[in-house]
Amino acid sequence: MPEQQNIEYKQSWHDDYLKWICGFANAQGGKIYIGKDDSGNVVGIEDYKRPMDEIPNKIKNLMGITAEVNLLQENEKHFIEIIVQAYSVPISLRGRYYYRSGSVKQELTGTALNEFLLKRAGQTWDNVVEPRATFVDIDEKSVKEYLVISKEKGRLPNFEGLTTEEIFDKLHLIEDGQLKRAAIILFGKDPCRFYPNVFVKIGRFAKDDTDLRYQDVEEGNIIVLLRNVLERLYQKYLIKNITFEGMYRIETPEYPTIALREMILNSMVHRSYMGSFTQMRVYDDKINLWNEGGLPEGISLEALKRSHKSKPRNLLIADVCFKGGLIDAWGRGTISIINSCKEAGLPEPELIEEDGGFMVTLFKNNLTEDQLKKLGLNERQVDAIIFYRSKGEITNSEYVKKYNISDRTARTDLTELVDKELLTREGEYKLTTYHFR
Repeated sequence: MPEQQNIEYKQSWHDDYLKWICGFANAQGGKIYIGKDDSGNVVGIEDYKRPMDEIPNKIKNLMGITAEVNLLQENEKHFIEIIVQAYSVPISLRGRYYYRSGSVKQELTGTALNEFLLKRAGQTWDNVVEPRATFVDIDEKSVKEYLVISKEKGRLPNFEGLTTEEIFDKLHLIEDGQLKRAAIILFGKDPCRFYPNVFVKIGRFAKDDTDLRYQDVEEGNIIVLLRNVLERLYQKYLIKNITFEGMYRIETPEYPTIALREMILNSMVHRSYMGSFTQMRVYDDKINLWNEGGLPEGISLEALKRSHKSKPRNLLIADVCFKGGLIDAWGRGTISIINSCKEAGLPEPELIEEDGGFMVTLFKNNLTEDQLKKLGLNERQVDAIIFYRSKGEITNSEYVKKYNISDRTARTDLTELVDKELLTREGEYKLTTYHFR
């Protein structure tokens, strides 16, 4: 049997393997077999008495926990089984913390360590008191805007006549009269004064990430950021397609507002506030948003495309946003992004984990180079779609001349584009014209 998330094989004992035991204790527990190869075959250990005596003592003395250590035998070969239980409190080895993720042992440091210790203490980052803040740091205008939104959704009791402090108490944003971090993120006048990374940087790029044309930085609490980032995008970064129905002018955004709004909200609710700032990149053919913090344990990228459990990193922020009607609490944010793009006739958004964070990318149309390559098209076909798109059509003879190929090869290429519903065909043989859909 090959190694799994909770099984590790070692041919001989080395004290460095205590890190694996620590990692199992901090995760879901597991087993380590000494005297087996990577495939789980017993190779045996000669001097098994010494590790049988030393391993339990080292585990207890260096980590303060106990593990079941058993001597087993197969085909007259001895091997050792170490059974490690999962612990609800953080376990360290010589002051360092390790965690078993998948089949990999990781040392927890920085942001990951902070989140791990908070979780083990039954806390989340946003639920901790911020001793430097007072109600002078709260933006009353944002509180009023939140109450107006929540009244429309009907998820909050009537707060009419209550003071801001009384409202915050009901929303669990204070403890013993002191503001929690969530209060600053949600309603603070200047969250960056307390947490320097609470802002969204927007950049307009041309062909690639090396070609930055201009950029902006939006700061503020969640209420302010949601409004200002959207306004900035529409004022400076995105255009609206204009059509007319009779005398009525109709403006259609390049990307669904629902998708953009959910991207921004999800980033602010689920991001790690102990890492980098939120980054939004706008290109000619796509827009993406990246925020610090990967997916919660137990949630896969595929799960985001269907109904899934909601596991917010910042429980208090998420709860207040839900009560205010800003988000759902049923794990439907990514589904809304995907469905709104499909309804607008756009490709399915890309959801990936990258550089210690999470990124959502919306594509403007199905005819970008990246999208075409995903369809399995050859280089001629991709180039032709991009080159002739503005013209609206391409003939068989033009295709032959441009790529110096035979009539037969041209017909094969263009017929495949018709089959993939990228072109329509009119005429026959050399006089055939292909129109873009």
